[in-house]
Amino acid sequence: MIIDVWSDVVCPWCFIGKRKLESAIERLKNEHKDLEITVRHHAFQLQPDAIGVEKTSELLGKKYGASPEQVTAMQANVCAVADGVGLCYDLSDTYSGNTADAHRLLLWAASVGKQEELLEAMYSAYFEKKQPLFSHEDLLAITDSVGLDPLYVRAILESDEYANDVRADQDLARRLGATGVPFFVIDMKYGIAGAAPDEQFDGTLREALQNA
Repeated sequence: MIIDVWSDVVCPWCFIGKRKLESAIERLKNEHKDLEITVRHHAFQLQPDAIGVEKTSELLGKKYGASPEQVTAMQANVCAVADGVGLCYDLSDTYSGNTADAHRLLLWAASVGKQEELLEAMYSAYFEKKQPLFSHEDLLAITDSVGLDPLYVRAILESDEYANDVRADQDLARRLGATGVPFFVIDMKYGIAGAAPDEQFDGTLREALQNA
């Protein structure tokens, strides 16, 4: 079974969706001990044209026409959902910006067997530790934490390598019907949009397995 996942590293529902998928996979493997599942992560930028950074609370206020109090309530709701899947979000004073470089690094990291580890580190740094992901130095601090060679990382960042791959990932997601993330596709036949209820993950994975 192959599960393709589209996400953005600054999307709070994507980290939650990652945990939900991991739990669903564990439940399925408990039923089918020899089942092999490959998860492939793909780039999806929520703000592909973003220039510079701005406070996430201000961005949300403008996007939804919400007051500061309403934004605080929205973020508190997300934190509560995250807590339910074992994550400890701190969304106060976080910033939003362009994630193209982060995605380029994630696509490169797949070639050296470090994509999953780097994605986890990026999510945790941003959502649980309020660390930014936008400058080269921001990203080098996180790649260092998972043992990636800084010389290779800096060479990727200072080039345009994997930029076309990021765009291709985004285009494929849209062709498959994605309007947002997280977006999950099992064996290129069965889709799950958003951080869906556990029952939807379980049912879709079982249906894909039965019809494989």
